[in-house]
Amino acid sequence: MMPAEKLPTNFRVEIEDGVALVLIDVPGESVNTLSQEVGAELQELVEKLEKDPAVKALVFAGGKKEGFVAGARIEMLQAVKSAAEAEALGRAAQQGFDRLERLQKPVVAAIHGPALGGGLEWALACHWRIATDDRKTQLGLPEVQLGVIPGAGGTQRLPRLIGIAQALDLILAGKTVKARKALKLGLVDEVVPAPALLQVARRRAAELASGALKRQAPAGVKKVKLHGLVAAATQVALEENALGRGVLFREARKKLLAKTRGHYPAPEKALEAIQHGYEKGFQEGLAREARLFGELAVSDVARRLMEIFFATTALKKDTGVDDPAVKARRVERVGVLGGGLMGGGIASVTANAGIPVRIRERDDAAAGRALANVRTVLDERVKRKSLTRLERDQAMRLVTATTDWSGFAGADLLVEAVFEDLALKQEMVRAFEAVNPKGIFATNTSSIPVGKIAEAAKRPEAVLGMHYFSPVHKMPLLEIIVTPKTAPEAIATAVALGKRQGKTVIVVNDGPGFYTSRILAPYVNEAAQVLVEGAAVEEIDRALTGWGFPVGPITLLDEVGIDVGAKVAKVMAGAFGDRMHAPEALAELVADGRLGRKSAKGFYTYGGKKKEVDHAVYDRLPGGRDRKPIDREAVAERIALQMVNEAVLCLGEGILRSARDGDVGAVFGLGFPPFRGGPFRWADAIGAGALLEKLRKLEGTFGPRFAPAPLLVEKARSGARFHA
Repeated sequence: MMPAEKLPTNFRVEIEDGVALVLIDVPGESVNTLSQEVGAELQELVEKLEKDPAVKALVFAGGKKEGFVAGARIEMLQAVKSAAEAEALGRAAQQGFDRLERLQKPVVAAIHGPALGGGLEWALACHWRIATDDRKTQLGLPEVQLGVIPGAGGTQRLPRLIGIAQALDLILAGKTVKARKALKLGLVDEVVPAPALLQVARRRAAELASGALKRQAPAGVKKVKLHGLVAAATQVALEENALGRGVLFREARKKLLAKTRGHYPAPEKALEAIQHGYEKGFQEGLAREARLFGELAVSDVARRLMEIFFATTALKKDTGVDDPAVKARRVERVGVLGGGLMGGGIASVTANAGIPVRIRERDDAAAGRALANVRTVLDERVKRKSLTRLERDQAMRLVTATTDWSGFAGADLLVEAVFEDLALKQEMVRAFEAVNPKGIFATNTSSIPVGKIAEAAKRPEAVLGMHYFSPVHKMPLLEIIVTPKTAPEAIATAVALGKRQGKTVIVVNDGPGFYTSRILAPYVNEAAQVLVEGAAVEEIDRALTGWGFPVGPITLLDEVGIDVGAKVAKVMAGAFGDRMHAPEALAELVADGRLGRKSAKGFYTYGGKKKEVDHAVYDRLPGGRDRKPIDREAVAERIALQMVNEAVLCLGEGILRSARDGDVGAVFGLGFPPFRGGPFRWADAIGAGALLEKLRKLEGTFGPRFAPAPLLVEKARSGARFHA
């Protein structure tokens, strides 16, 4: 054992039978991350262990309860001032892992929990990789989600290990995979139960040292390995010769640009680094990777994406209340009223969190459909390999359905997901309180003020909103709405439950539309105004997807339901007047039976091989089928500004607790372009003065619905930002 005074800060070393078990344990942190200090210590440690005659092999494992290494420390990246500085960080990490890979003594990576980004790059430099079959064990290079690329050799080692096509699939989308999938890809060599990890890792290290097991050659000299479907003859032909690889890279770039529309440079730069490494060699590939990593690290897109990362990280620690003494109740059982697509989705994420769920429906047939809806969601997760069949069956055993109130007396919290009707929701409050005098009542309303629903309650302090987004199992946001009477304990309990369900949670104050529905309404209304003015459906949608939204507003209206949009617009107009008034054409479309996808009749056609604009819809609109050309950029900004201005109004009126929550809500709930950082980050980027000028100009052209929010006027006058 090394002398005590020489022991490193971030590692613990245990030497037994010639194998050095190196436990990565960054002090004071819940997860291990890579930093310059960790990298420097790793170099020193490797040098010492290589010279130690008592050490024949090394095993690297996480020293914390769960987690190998979760990636580079993001604060380190945020702190860099220049591309050259970031490039130097990448080169240092590359050199450290290159030194590890070329160590004469075999090195085994024992992975339990996340091995992401730099953590996986660390494991890729080892000579053998073992992962646990635990559901929390995930491997991947998600750097593109932060606007950068793998910078410690990942773009060069991963494709040489698992094949170009499979590596592109992981790197360009920032995907993570579980252990079994990683084994199938050849990303790991073995999968074992968590309790056996270190024992097996030590044994493999000893076998590698004795020659009983053959270690891998360094990535810079070994041939590409092909696994699974990648090993098909066509794929081999493509990857094993320069001409074929050229075709592969061209097709990948074409698909990539169609997806990113040029807004996200990181995936394209990752592709460039991979291709360069194959054309010029491993070391040249590393050099290109580091240079591109440096350029991206200081880009505006990376800054915005990192800010979103930090915002969501901060929300994980936010209890939803300001008083640290307030504690959440432990939720042991949840009730759900309504088992349709929304209710079934809520039940599925609750059961998947290990919490028993009781669904109430109006009759036996509906109760059966509710259970089928939950099963469908869980089956989809099994199909996508995010759940095993056993985990699916365990979750389903937690879900029951009934047509009465039996079983609801023991519910700690009930989520109401019935029709958007105030009288019905108030009836549900009264009925729940009659059978359960202690439980929390959460309504999933998307527009009705929670305070109005709570008027029917004997205990308004136990009533709040839990606004989920459809499809519940895919959409990450949960918006919790509180009234002045909602008890802090109820708020903290709902927030804690949302986190257990895997949601990013924001807490907002009550009001018509709350935050997300309120800022969505003028956005959709303005798109409808442009349509009424004579623009083509597809041109409006292309304008907004070109601006960065995942789908256009007209497509969104079809998906949500034109009738739902018209109903919400009516509620909003009642609360906010003409500023929120939707064009009458929407009501006329509903009267014509055009409800959107659900009725297979909307702005687009459904049921055919290809979704296309239904030109018959123009017959119900001013101007008929004679559509006018538009300036896409101007139209996109005009429509987006309605959402941004409304967000500022919400902050000024106290609906939002912070600009941070407003950005997270818009990005994760409504698809506001992440590379713009959210409404408030985008406002800060262009400046409050410039934003005010844009709105004043639109107000002069289109009227008072573009009147700037008072808080924006104040920020423009003072020169202050929304984010400090």
